[in-house]
Amino acid sequence: MRRILSIDGGGIRGIIPAVLLAELERSTGRPTRETFDFVAGTSTGAVLAAGIAAGIPAAEMARLYERRSADVFRHVPVVSTLRRIVTGSMYDTRTLHRVIREELGAEARDWRLNDAPIDLLITAKRLSDGMPWYFVRDNPANSCRAGDYALADAATASAAAPTYLPPWAIGGIGELIDGGTGVAGNPVYQACVEAFEYTDAYRPDETLVVSLGTGRLLRRERPTWIWPWLGWLLSELLRSPAEQQTELVHRHYRAAAFYRLDLELEHEIGLDAVGRIRELRALGERLAADVDWPAILDGSDERFLVTDASTLPREYCRIGPS
Repeated sequence: MRRILSIDGGGIRGIIPAVLLAELERSTGRPTRETFDFVAGTSTGAVLAAGIAAGIPAAEMARLYERRSADVFRHVPVVSTLRRIVTGSMYDTRTLHRVIREELGAEARDWRLNDAPIDLLITAKRLSDGMPWYFVRDNPANSCRAGDYALADAATASAAAPTYLPPWAIGGIGELIDGGTGVAGNPVYQACVEAFEYTDAYRPDETLVVSLGTGRLLRRERPTWIWPWLGWLLSELLRSPAEQQTELVHRHYRAAAFYRLDLELEHEIGLDAVGRIRELRALGERLAADVDWPAILDGSDERFLVTDASTLPREYCRIGPS
């Protein structure tokens, strides 16, 4: 049985899947990269995917959110707001890139995608034309266009959320932004397409797929002026594809055992809400306590299994006269 892991975007909320994976590693006694053959990530999920490939323990990655998030999201109220107005972003992507390279460690900080010991998919979007970019290892069945790019660059580009961080430039491609911007906030469908259609190593009926969310807010207050509206629009661009991707995997690859682990947020928690990191960790621990990882890994769990009842309602067409 092959296994695919997909991790959503969500900024600081990435501590939720990190805590889930720490429980996975506690229950299996081995690193995530030895449990999953393929790991996909968008934005904060891309950073986690890079860390998983590098063999960083998930418990350590959860602690990194607590230790290093304030470095990336260094918020000075007036200065950050003015910077957002003048430059379009509040923080510095160079700082994010430096943190990613430092934490990947001496062995992995200069890895190319092809150097990773597991299959990876990291999503980004090119700013100039909106073209999606999927960073994967080269193999005989795909286009062999992305494997030679640096893993740290791909993760940085994927996490460059508009209005928060400036685009990240990669030579030969151009400026890139968050892969979740209207496309793959949840990259599980893109991961399945890559695995099942562009490699020779995965078959749906012999594959387990696990998709980790970063919390979803279903009851959002109505914005009343321009800045809240901009925040609402960005949140929707990043959030809305999550349910769609789950539905697409369930429809198109029904033979795969497919699990979706996520929780509902009671209040908005921004991508840069460093001050709420303890609350987010507690939410992750609460969800982790409900997850039976051994049952998920052997396909016997039913609580988090994606079924017709758990995906989006379907539209049915009436053929002929009404």
